[in-house]
This record gives sequence, C-alpha cells and structure tokens, in this order.
Amino acid sequence: MSVDEDSRWLDWVTKQFESVAGDDKEIDLLEFKTALKVKESFFAERFFALFDSDGSSSISLDELLRALDLLIHGSQTDKLRFLFQVYDVDGSGSIDPDELRTVLKSCLRESAISLPEEKLDDLTLALFESADKDNSGSITFEELKEELENFPEVMENLTISAANWLKPPEEEQRRRRAPRYLTRAYWLNNSRKLFFLCLYSFINLLLFFTALMQHTEGGGWFMLAKGCGQCLNFNCTFIMVLMLRRFLTWLRATWVVKVLPLDQNILLHQIVGYAILCFTLVHTTAHIFNFARLTRAGRYRLWEYLLTTRPGIGWVRGTASLTGLLLQLVIGLMVLCSSTFVRRSGHFEVFYWSHLSYVWVWSLLMVHCANFWKWFVVPGLIFLLEKTVGLAVSRMGGLYIVEVNLLPSKVTHLVIRRPQFFQFKPGDYVYINIPTIAKYEWHPFTISSAPEQSESLWLHIRSMGQWTNRLYEYFRNPENQDQVKTKRLTASLRTRRQMLKNQDELFSFTNCGGTVASNEDDAVELMMYRHNGTRPDRDQVPVRIPLPPKSGSQGPTEPPADGLEPAERGEAPPPKEVLAKFGENHRLCNIKCYVDGPYGTPTRQILTSEHAVLIGAGIGITPFASILQSIMYRYRMRKQNCPSCSYSWCENIKDSEMKLRKVDFIWINRDQKSFEWFVSLLTKLEMDQADQEPEGRFLEMHMYMTSALGKNDMKAIGLQMALDLLAKKEERDSITGLRTRTQPGRPDWGKVFQKVSQENKGKVHVFYCGSTALAKVIKAECEHFNFNFYKENF
Repeated sequence: MSVDEDSRWLDWVTKQFESVAGDDKEIDLLEFKTALKVKESFFAERFFALFDSDGSSSISLDELLRALDLLIHGSQTDKLRFLFQVYDVDGSGSIDPDELRTVLKSCLRESAISLPEEKLDDLTLALFESADKDNSGSITFEELKEELENFPEVMENLTISAANWLKPPEEEQRRRRAPRYLTRAYWLNNSRKLFFLCLYSFINLLLFFTALMQHTEGGGWFMLAKGCGQCLNFNCTFIMVLMLRRFLTWLRATWVVKVLPLDQNILLHQIVGYAILCFTLVHTTAHIFNFARLTRAGRYRLWEYLLTTRPGIGWVRGTASLTGLLLQLVIGLMVLCSSTFVRRSGHFEVFYWSHLSYVWVWSLLMVHCANFWKWFVVPGLIFLLEKTVGLAVSRMGGLYIVEVNLLPSKVTHLVIRRPQFFQFKPGDYVYINIPTIAKYEWHPFTISSAPEQSESLWLHIRSMGQWTNRLYEYFRNPENQDQVKTKRLTASLRTRRQMLKNQDELFSFTNCGGTVASNEDDAVELMMYRHNGTRPDRDQVPVRIPLPPKSGSQGPTEPPADGLEPAERGEAPPPKEVLAKFGENHRLCNIKCYVDGPYGTPTRQILTSEHAVLIGAGIGITPFASILQSIMYRYRMRKQNCPSCSYSWCENIKDSEMKLRKVDFIWINRDQKSFEWFVSLLTKLEMDQADQEPEGRFLEMHMYMTSALGKNDMKAIGLQMALDLLAKKEERDSITGLRTRTQPGRPDWGKVFQKVSQENKGKVHVFYCGSTALAKVIKAECEHFNFNFYKENF
C-alpha cells in the first residue's frame, strides 16, 4: 500500500472504532459481536480472544489496528497462523479431532447449513485424516499449512468477510469505455427488439403527422389532439395483439420468431401501455387548451365543454368530452395498478381485477371516437375467438388435483390428472383456476413435468401473494380436509402404482446403480434400481419406512360405511375434499380445477440450441425441471448399452427436434432447504447419464448456496475443505446428496461464462428464470461473451 492509501485506511478504521467503542474507547465482547455481525458466538469469542492481546477483556484501538493489519495486509503465513490459533481452542499448539469438530459445527451454523451429527463426524474425520500427515493424532501448524496448499483458490484472498466494515470504501476508478447500449454485442443480442421498437416508433410518427396535416384548419392544439388520437387508435388495438397468447404461441413455431421479439411480448405490452398513457395525457391536455381557446370566441364555458353534452362534440350525442375524461381516469388507474410495486407486493389481485377494465376502455373508445371500430374489428374478432377457444378448452373434461406436496419455503407442488388432448412443449406455462381457492381468478404457472409424462401435470407454486398464500394455507390447514373418509391403504396402493407407471415412462432406458432417497417428512421412500438397467417387478413396490409421527399429525381416517370408493359407487369425485394423507405435507386429493393453455415461452428454443445454459434462481428452476426431464428422455433414446458388459455411452445423433450437444444447468438457492424441491429429480438425471461419452458429459449441474460463506472466509474455510474431501471420498455432496458439489456464495459469472466459452460446443444460448435484478447482471455478461440471452416472462 502507498502512504496515502495506508493513511486513508488508518483514518477509516479509527472512525469505525470510535462509532462502536463509545466513550470508554474500548470494545467489549458484545460490541465486538455486534460490529462484526458474526452469527456464531464461537468465532466471535475466538476472534475477540486473539485480538485482545493483553487479556483485558476489551480491545483497544491499538490492538484492533495490529490485528486488522495482519488480516488485511499480512502475508499468507501470518493469516494461516491466525487461522491455526482460531482452531486451536485450548492453545496447546496442535488441533485434536474434538477441537476440529467444534470448529466445523460452528462453521455449519455460520453458513446456515444443517447436517446430521453422523455427517458432522464424517466431515471431521475426512479433514483430520487428510491433514494429519504423520498420524500423530493431532494437526500441527505445518500440517495445516500443507493441507491448505491443496486449495489454491482459498489462499488467494484469505480474510474475514465480516470485517469488511473496517475496510475503507474503494474509490471508483472512472474508466473511459463506451456505454453498454452503444456496444456491438448489445445491438446483436437485442437486434429483434430494437428492430421492432424502430418499426413501432416509425408507425406512430407516420400516423401522428398524417393526422396532424389533415386537421390544420383547427389550430395547433386541435392538430396535436388529433395526432395523438390517431396514435391512440393504433395503440389501443395493438396492445391487445401483444396479449394474444395462443396466437403468439403458434407464431413461435414459424419463421416470424426470427424477425420479431415474440419472447418479449410482455415487455412490449408494457411499453405500449405507457405510450397509451402518454398519448392520452397529451390528447386530453391539448383538447382542454383548445376548449379554452374556443371559450373566448364561443358561447360555452370551459366546464360545459368538459362536463356536459351541450357543445355536441362527438358522434354519439356529444359525449366525446365525458367519455374522454372517463377514459383518462380508467387508463390512469390501470397503469397505476399495473406498477411493479403493486404486483410484487402481494397485491396481484389488485392488478388482476383492475386490468379487466380493458373491456370498459374499448367500450368507451367505441363511443368516444367514430373511427375506432375500424381499427378494432379485426384484432377484436381474433381476441374474441381466442378467448372463446380458451374458455372451451379450459372447461373441456374434468380436471382434478390428485396430489399435493407442501415443500420448504412455502412451495405448493400440485399434481393434476392430465387430459388426453392436452399437449405441450417443455417450459410452457398454463393459467389455472381453482374454484375452491378463488372462483374467478386465473393465475399463470410454469409446467414442471415433462411432456413425456402422460398421466399427470406438475405445478410448483411459490407463496408470494394473496392467492398463492391461500392455496398453501388451504392444504396446510387440517380442518379443510377432515370431512372425507377413505381407505388409506387402497389410496396408498393406487398412488404407488401411479408413481411406478410414471417412472417406467421416464426411466425405461435407465442404466444405473444405487439408491435414490427422498425425504417426505413422515416417511423415507427408497427406490432401488437394478444394475442392468431394468426396473424391479411391479409387485415390488417402493419400500416406505415409517418414521415416528410428528406431534399434532393425524392418524388414518375411517373408511366409509359401505367400504367403497366414490368412483366405485358411481359417484363423481368430491371436488373440494382431500382423500388421504401421507404425512403432514403430502396429501392425496380430488379438487376440481380448470386449466387454460398451454402457452409458449422463450425456453421452446432450448432444444434447437447447440449449447444451452439454464440458470434458475430459487423457484425459477420450475420451467427447467420440465425441460431437463424432456431433454434426458430424448438423451436416453440415443443411449447405447454394451450387451456383454455394463459400459454405456450416448451416440452423438442430432434429430430434427433436438440439436443439443451440451447442457449446463445452474441452480442458485438462498438456503439448504430450497434444494429439496427438485433434488430427487436431479438425482435421477445424474444417475441416468453415462459416465463415458464421446464428447464429455452431456449434462453438467452447478449448484450454488448464497447463504453459505465463501471458501476464502476464515469462518468457513475448514468446512469447505471438509466438504470437498468428503464429496471426493463418497462421490456425493453432503448438502444435497447429488454428485455435483454445492458451491458456497454466488457465481462469478465472468469465470462461469469463460469456462462455457472455452468448451466450443457451438453457439451458446443462456436461458434464465428468476429475479429481474440478477437478470440484468447475467444479460450484461452474455453481451460481453456474445451469448444469446432469454428471460422467462409472464
């Protein structure tokens, strides 16, 4: 560091110290823990003891500066010495297994990771046996240093992340570079959207100036009002075209998708909506000023022009002014209720019901403008036809939710009996209406099952608003399901046979060995797979090992008096009742629902890509669950097995529907429990993939847990080393149970995409589903590497 930088750092630390220490100029343990924001008291106490060099039970400014100078500016050996002292709890000069176990247990808590005590013992032994080179029963400083040298990425930047508050803010280095919107990569990656916006702007300008020149006799304000009015005629019908979901889904299968940004129809719909608001404001304002001009030369006052029909303006009994003001009010409310802060703050119903006022807007426009019907008639008929078809399809056949699983983080997994006529593509979404929850509300959700799964549809729904919370609470609340009595064993056998049938369809070509275990709260279901790739006999149903029931869980219900199922008695399935329970969070049911769709998304282009990178953040994995299952089903069709040995491989065959050569799947979760949503599915996909392939592994998974501390943090380095060693030994990750190692923290997108680019598997297409903030970061990196970027939109 230079003299100026050192002086700046000293001033910053002194300022921070004074803000924490207060009047006594000393920091005690409680103040120290609060300042460093350390979750686990073990590390706070160990750091405090090492900082407190004089043993006074408080830290002075000089002691703090000496310790921080070592951690921030010290050599690797100095930092390693400090780390060794943290782990050496009793100060004996060596680390024994019990001390290491205590440290690793605190590391788990600091990273919000929960593991059984037996797994903690395994982690401790794995790290201890690897570091104890001389088998002396303890780890010395030299042995720890030698072990850490096997992890060079850790040694690059070993520090305490919680001490960042003691680092001065870095001065921004202003680098001269072109704005992102002026780069060649941005224009290439957004060419269709930019072409559309240019075409859209040209049409509006053409309409505006044409109307302007046709009404020169009325004065400037009148000309301006007419120009905006003509643009409103176009935009108020075009905004409808952008929401013809069934029509746009059909267009996605044509050449039009290569010219127009059909995947961004929601964004374009919003742009047109804001344009309508702007044109409406200018149109109304121009008319008001024109009326003010007319009042000086006419017999009517301004309020009469605006609020009465006396001036006779308009083709329906002079109602143009009144309908215009009503339109201004309704359109303003629609835009306000469509704002992000309304839709994302748990008030989706406000957005939903206010948006239905488009019917009133079109009706008022018919009365307000004599020529609007000419613009509306063709798009309106298409819109009416699409709504009629959608209503007919959604009401055709009886759809029932037959199973519900309540997953961590308030995610509701619905299993719907799939009708025979329902065909969809991987990644498509549907609108669902459940009268039991809300009779008139329809909400869009991605289908998480594969098209090849012919018997059922899966939906995974995260509770984020009023409707989704009501759905989750309906199934979580036991009194909603106590009215129906049924045979528990009969329902259990029916469900198991259905599961076997679905797995036969998806995994009939599986060649794997081992066990898939999925924890379902009150039972652990083990599904064994034979080594020769065949399934067990149907009579060999999965073995369910009951666990002790949870407190408050209910026992099996009594059967009906006649001992028959409703279907056996010729009765329709009860629409609102749960038929059986498997643990507190797994239920069988027959609940009436309606489904409208399917509708296409950008993910339909995955199969035609050469190298696809799928990125899901949290519940954003949902569309990729369907896609991964479908991709691996097609992959199995190309899989070959040697008849004389267990060797298997996948032929590099490209068909008309699937051109994929490589798939990278990246799943980012905040906490450990979120991985439980789809971990059983991902396990099956790993098991089904051949280890030896001509061009390397077809599917690679990358898991990230953002709540876990990074490998270069002193509070996590031991844990991450132990997890790496145990994963290498067991060939399985301790956090998820997958073969893929779960990485702590957030992805370094520069490094991730650099690795993808170096694989040279063809043109890279990145598909993302998740938060908008992360989408902007990933999109910017895609432009840097010249990758195509697609974001899931509803």
